[in-house]
Amino acid sequence: DYKEDENPEEKARRHKEMELKPLYKELLYTIAHKLGKPSSAEVFTDSQLHQYIKEAFTMTESEHSTLMEKVQSTESPVYCLMATVKEATGILGKDVSFSDPYCMLTILEDEQESRTRRSRAKPSKSVVKDAVSRDKIYETDIKKQTLNPIWNQTFIEFEDVSSASFHLEDKDEEVSLTQKLEEIKTNFNSLRMIKDAKKEKGTDDFLGNVVLKLQDLHCTEDNWYNLEPRTETYPDRGQCHLNLKFIHKSRDGTLSAGRSAYINYCGILQQFVQAYISKQQSSAPWKGELCGEAQTLLELYATQNDLSPFLQDLKWVAYSKLYQSLEVDSSVLLQQLTSIEYHWHQQELPYQQHQKQELGDSLHGFLQYGLCLVAKYRDIFPPTPRATPKLHTLLILVQICKTQAFQKLNPAQFELHDELSDAVKIGTQEWFTIKKGLHQPMTKDLSEIGRALSRLIMEVQEDIKHNKDVWNRVFVAVQVDVFTVVYHKFDSLLAKEVRETLCLMKGEMEQPLANSLFPVYLSLQAIHKDKAFLQKLELTNFHDGFREALPYWLNQAFSTTQDRVERAVQVDQLQPLESGAVPIKHSSSAVDLVACVQPICQLWEQLSWPDPEEAFMLMVKLTEDVCKIVVNYCHTLKERVRVLSENSDHSSAINMSVQLCVVVNDLEHLRSVLTRLPTQLNWAGLRDRTQNVIGESQFHNTLPSQLQQAQSILGREIRSALDTLGKKLNTDIETHVRSMSTRRRIPSKSSEDAAAPLMRYLEQELQYMNENLVQENFNLLTPLWNNSIKILYQVATQHPQQEGLMVFCQRLLYTLQCLEQCFHAEGNGLPLTALQSDEYKVLKAHLTHNSLNSQQLVEKFLERKIWEQKVYSGEKYGAVTLLTSYRRSDQRLRVEVLNAVNLLPMDSNGFSDPFVQLCLEPNHIFPEIEPRSTQIKSCDLNPLFDEAFELVSLEQCQALGACLVVTVLDHDTLRTDDFEGEAFLSLKSIPGVAGAREEDELNSQPDAIPAQIRLPLMHPKPNDSILRLLESRRGEREAQGFVKKRRQREKQS
Repeated sequence: DYKEDENPEEKARRHKEMELKPLYKELLYTIAHKLGKPSSAEVFTDSQLHQYIKEAFTMTESEHSTLMEKVQSTESPVYCLMATVKEATGILGKDVSFSDPYCMLTILEDEQESRTRRSRAKPSKSVVKDAVSRDKIYETDIKKQTLNPIWNQTFIEFEDVSSASFHLEDKDEEVSLTQKLEEIKTNFNSLRMIKDAKKEKGTDDFLGNVVLKLQDLHCTEDNWYNLEPRTETYPDRGQCHLNLKFIHKSRDGTLSAGRSAYINYCGILQQFVQAYISKQQSSAPWKGELCGEAQTLLELYATQNDLSPFLQDLKWVAYSKLYQSLEVDSSVLLQQLTSIEYHWHQQELPYQQHQKQELGDSLHGFLQYGLCLVAKYRDIFPPTPRATPKLHTLLILVQICKTQAFQKLNPAQFELHDELSDAVKIGTQEWFTIKKGLHQPMTKDLSEIGRALSRLIMEVQEDIKHNKDVWNRVFVAVQVDVFTVVYHKFDSLLAKEVRETLCLMKGEMEQPLANSLFPVYLSLQAIHKDKAFLQKLELTNFHDGFREALPYWLNQAFSTTQDRVERAVQVDQLQPLESGAVPIKHSSSAVDLVACVQPICQLWEQLSWPDPEEAFMLMVKLTEDVCKIVVNYCHTLKERVRVLSENSDHSSAINMSVQLCVVVNDLEHLRSVLTRLPTQLNWAGLRDRTQNVIGESQFHNTLPSQLQQAQSILGREIRSALDTLGKKLNTDIETHVRSMSTRRRIPSKSSEDAAAPLMRYLEQELQYMNENLVQENFNLLTPLWNNSIKILYQVATQHPQQEGLMVFCQRLLYTLQCLEQCFHAEGNGLPLTALQSDEYKVLKAHLTHNSLNSQQLVEKFLERKIWEQKVYSGEKYGAVTLLTSYRRSDQRLRVEVLNAVNLLPMDSNGFSDPFVQLCLEPNHIFPEIEPRSTQIKSCDLNPLFDEAFELVSLEQCQALGACLVVTVLDHDTLRTDDFEGEAFLSLKSIPGVAGAREEDELNSQPDAIPAQIRLPLMHPKPNDSILRLLESRRGEREAQGFVKKRRQREKQS
């Protein structure tokens, strides 16, 4: 044993003297007295082997020479050939299909063999028996009645084997004549066989022999050899399996006094491996390779010292020591364990007790070493891809405990699972103690103590994560749930640490101290969530110790969020954010507000307060804080608008509109955030948790009411901003509309030009609103549209008799049409159902009515009269019957007045003198057609006329408003004729007119059949709006003439 305080140079010197030089001498002795060729294909000279071991053992030339002299002065070994006769197969059957074979072995020098051959007078079947004395011949057991005998017998030949031959004869033992005859009788063989069997008793049959030149053999031979005949009678005589080894029966004991050959073998192997690894340039683990010189020397040493195949394969002792100091691949040790188990099953056991003890001590020692590594697995095997495979040491430990060698050589009860669990617990305790010391605060300040505890728990949390995600997958190979073991240990350690720390802080809680405890709570929460299926943990109710700090956490979250929101509004320019694929129409402060409020929602998730009743109160507080922040944001935003408006150019109306739009969008964005708040805070989950402690009504009367109150405030602020924006737009629209009615503008501008300023203004404003106002608040268009209709109607009806009313109404009608298109925006704005309201229809009818010229008004008047004629029922004033048609043959309209009935008596005698007047209207279509009248029928209330009239062409008949006015008058000689009544007949309704074309008149189609029509007589209604409108147009002669005629009819009526 080396002294602990000894310097490295002295340790190296002592190691060389006590360990390396004895092994070096053993190797020099092995080289000097080697016999037989190594099994490797490459052959090395003695000088090459000397050079190799000198480098491997780092010996100087002087040290090599000194040790060489010592070896040369030692006693030479006793050479031996160890021969093992294993089995034979396919030998000759000398005794009726079978033989009773045995083997004879000896070593003959070449001179003896030559002399033996010369002394024989004739070929003999016996070689060994006649060549040497009986005491130098070794015989195996006799195997009865077989052609495939198995012996497995070992013999040691003591000879100078430098120039000799190894001889083996296979013989068949002869039985007595009585036995042979009995056998033949049993098998019913021929008489010839009986004759052959009558030999001299004691003479054995020759089955074959093997002769090997010892100088041609390898140091170890294990082969099948053909049995050679002495004559050519039976050339194929089978095979014999031999194992031959050149060993040293005795070696000089001064080379490495007191140490076994196996220990020396392991030491030499260990030194060769170290030399091999030191020469390698790669950092990869060693996987069992050795150079040719090393393999040759190991084979020679093992053979000379008669190490069994088991011990030669048993490199475990060397490799396990190397594994503890060098980069050795774990597969090397696993292969060794597999070899140990194989040989143990084959019962090729160490036959010396001290060798068994060495193997047992090595296995147990490595097991303890592995457990030490397991205890420090965090430091030795960090959770990296390169380091975790090294944890496969665990697999080696498993294999050690499974081997029969370990179980037999370590009789004490050993439970690997318990040992590994204990090692993990011990390592976890040590790791925690070290980390606690590293994070120990320098002062006794409570906040600093809290922060130190937070850092410690964060390290524990990370360690638990690594055990769960990385190391647990490695430990599962040994059926150890390292995550569970570590978690239980940390649960106990942390619970104790947290209790002690919180006891120090009891009654001393302030905001800084509470802030330092919040990371502690979060880390404990995360660790507790990782518990999976584990039960009965000490940290289960860890939140109880943090009740005192909880109000401070809530206050910190609220005040921090409120400050951030105020700062966000102060730098907000109330401009929409840059638009991309999806335009963002609110300003930066709205985005910041959502980001600022989000931590409050996250606080709820982070706390995950387990007590249901306390969790409900916590939710009430958080919801209240969010609503407060939103309401405060509204007030702060309004103040920001005021500040920007005071500092901006007052003439920039568009900028003001944009700001108002952005404010509305910001508030609408907040309303959507509040709408999502129940989902974000998982009210549904809270309701499920609290249903046994909080009533349904209490729950819904508390949380939703808070939210509704905040949303109502937002709704009022949105409506207020929209009203401000709408008022400004309505004022500007009214100004533009009224500017179109000024006298100086009427004659000089068309409707398009007059409406252009208003449309440009609206297009600009609506474009800004469309770009800057979110769709939820684009309902501003509805009140704006309704107010525009109201303004147009007021302006249109304010001075109905003013000059130029028609032109003004035409402009307003054009403006109305443009406004409708603008607000509809090709389906992107208001729907047509919302645009075409009752007020809109009244306005449009009014403007349409007043926008018509005099001729259009007359046509409209006549169209209405035609409609009244169709719907008129009864014959209060009598009726007139006509027969009408359009004849294509002479291209004339034919009207035949048949009769009139039930006329009113207009004269004092109770009768009338009726006649019928036919007039085509309107006059601008039929300017040259004079009224036509029938004859007068005196004193007749049901006159029969039977008179026909031919009137105008087809084109005139199909004109808009074209009609036949049938007037029945009472003829008076001295006064104006009295009015009996009138009827209106649309010329399009006459057969042959509707659907006909001018070019059709040339066709040879027959004339339409005349239609008889009975028209009830009507009287005109006073105060007709169209007549009033025409009457107001005093400068139009045609209009005044039409009005005058209709007024006369009204008077006559």
